[in-house]
Amino acid sequence: MHHIGSTSIRGMKAKPIIDIMPVVKDIERIHLYNDSMRMAGYEPKGENGLPGRRYFQKGGDQRTHHVHMYQQGHPDIHRHLAFRDYVSSHPDAMAAYASLKEELAKKFRYDSQAYADGKSGLVRQIDEAALAWYLNRTS
Repeated sequence: MHHIGSTSIRGMKAKPIIDIMPVVKDIERIHLYNDSMRMAGYEPKGENGLPGRRYFQKGGDQRTHHVHMYQQGHPDIHRHLAFRDYVSSHPDAMAAYASLKEELAKKFRYDSQAYADGKSGLVRQIDEAALAWYLNRTS
């Protein structure tokens, strides 16, 4: 289980939403726990646009938690961890990302899709640098 997202990066401005990434042995069995997750206040969202992920939200319109489940070996596991660790240790990347997020949050206060879309270009750039950095560190 990993803490990911902006709240996992010390010093990063973030919405008060905690992103959690459990890594599981068999992603195809996760639906068996949907009722248990509902009882804990989480809404099952299936893949929610990302193949191989199982996604849950807590808090409705005032979300407090996101759970992103992946099966062992899924490439997005390393992508999330690389992004977190890279931004944590590269102040310029953190400053650029924080500045963009703050600008977009003001501009798209009530439009979460436009906010996410606005971040996507910089996130892709950071993802590329982060993965190369992360793989170099772990090899």
